[in-house]
Amino acid sequence: MSRMQSVHISEEANPAFYAHFSRFQPNMDIYEQQGQDITASDMLVPDEDSDIKRFYKDSCVFITGATGFLGKLAVEKLLRICPDVKKIFILLREKKGKDIKQRFEDIFKEPTFDHLKRHNPDFLQKVCPVVGDISLPDLGLNELDKEGLMREVDCVLHFAATVRFDESLKMATYINVRGVRDLILLAKQMKKLRAFLHVSTAFSNCNRQEIDEMFYDPPITGDKLLDLVECLDDDQLNAITKTVLKDFPNTYAFTKCVAEDVVRKEGQSLPIALYRPSIVIATVKEPVAGWIDNVYGATGVLLGAAVGLLRTLHGNKEKRAEMVPADYVINSCLAATWDIATIKSLNENKEIQDQESREEKFVREIPVYNYVSTPENPLTWAEFSHLSRKHCLQIPSEKVMWHSMFRMRSNYYEHMLAVFFLHTIPAHLVDFILLCLRKKPMLVDGYKKINKFSGVLAYFTNRDWKFRNDNVQALWKRMKKHDQELFDFDIRKLNWDAYFFTYTRGARVYLLKDPLDTIPQGTVKYYKLLLAHYAVLAVFWLLVLRLVVWVFI
Repeated sequence: MSRMQSVHISEEANPAFYAHFSRFQPNMDIYEQQGQDITASDMLVPDEDSDIKRFYKDSCVFITGATGFLGKLAVEKLLRICPDVKKIFILLREKKGKDIKQRFEDIFKEPTFDHLKRHNPDFLQKVCPVVGDISLPDLGLNELDKEGLMREVDCVLHFAATVRFDESLKMATYINVRGVRDLILLAKQMKKLRAFLHVSTAFSNCNRQEIDEMFYDPPITGDKLLDLVECLDDDQLNAITKTVLKDFPNTYAFTKCVAEDVVRKEGQSLPIALYRPSIVIATVKEPVAGWIDNVYGATGVLLGAAVGLLRTLHGNKEKRAEMVPADYVINSCLAATWDIATIKSLNENKEIQDQESREEKFVREIPVYNYVSTPENPLTWAEFSHLSRKHCLQIPSEKVMWHSMFRMRSNYYEHMLAVFFLHTIPAHLVDFILLCLRKKPMLVDGYKKINKFSGVLAYFTNRDWKFRNDNVQALWKRMKKHDQELFDFDIRKLNWDAYFFTYTRGARVYLLKDPLDTIPQGTVKYYKLLLAHYAVLAVFWLLVLRLVVWVFI
């Protein structure tokens, strides 16, 4: 990846952005280099001043989904802020022709690990890959690895999941439901277990308008769903998937809902908690400001509109865009894991006469954390669109395809008309030209994927949910001041305008692979495309006018 140009952000040039970050490292430029960390967490805080650092000291943590966006951030944060952690086990499988060794090495090539490489080059000695597959029975673990995990692990962070909305019902069930069940069964045999955090999604109960920090009854139990997918073949399952999903929009939300019931039933005697983040977007400040490695959800909208490919989206601009920064998610996850162990300890210290009543009491108190933004710092889709456009226009990229003309349309038929004129017709015209030039056509197939992506998002851009996050707010208040600095997730203080400054730059650098030193060239291309855009519009409306004159005169 190209190195990023040094950009100095002065208080005069951008007072809001400067004020937002000056609390953390006032003497540090926001982007000195691509991959350089911008974080408050480099402060050396004594363990005795941090309950959370002390909790992870000498701990053995098992993390699933370590190759994913959140999993990588969790591994990095633990190694950087809790250097006394004893060991981190990560579950890995072979994928796309890459063996375990290659996939393990690929994780640590990300710029998110640059700080560790500079300041703690031996950090990999504490990371232990475990061969397994969340989609297989018993997590695909061999007996030797199982025994090692049961003997050593005291904390489990379960991030692994299929996040594909169009995943087949069978595979989504195996990964998101059976994987949870089998991991809980393994955790029950972990002799030192202190905390287990299952990461779900704030939209696991999206068929409800109000979502509190509590468990809800699923449309089907985990056991029945597993029996169903195991007794039917793929064709049969595909034929009945919509019937099974009922009022759920996709297999992802559906299986996440069922998995939560598995947590409630199978995790009864464990120090376990349910954690629900909403749409996860780029980091605010650590370990790299604006870091993002995927185009899921809102990031896909931002990037698609910025490069001029996404021109219409079915959605209500006045609805709230429920999204949270990735580093805030990880910080609250690690704090919640500490909180789980604290709750368990408090329960065990109470005078309860028998073991059965103790376990029943803990079942009633399995914590649920909704990590969401709308209760304290709401953002509408109109504001999302405005801030995205505002900051993207400051950093035009050489890789833009056309002048940005994105618009969110609440009327479905108006949106479909826009799809036809702004996506379908241009795609066929460009592909026809490419064929004439004896080049491979690409836009028609590309827009099929874009339109499918837009259709999936429409469910979430046309609805509002009323979330409660009392447990998250209470967790924040229980933390010491130093822990609040080290594991910051206070969404109330997030300045969305300042955040989008880094979010858009992060998307440009880490997703488009376009360093900031190409902004001058991008600016030239932007104005060329702007002129071409209005020239095409002028020709189009001239032809329309001539047609009207020819028909009626």
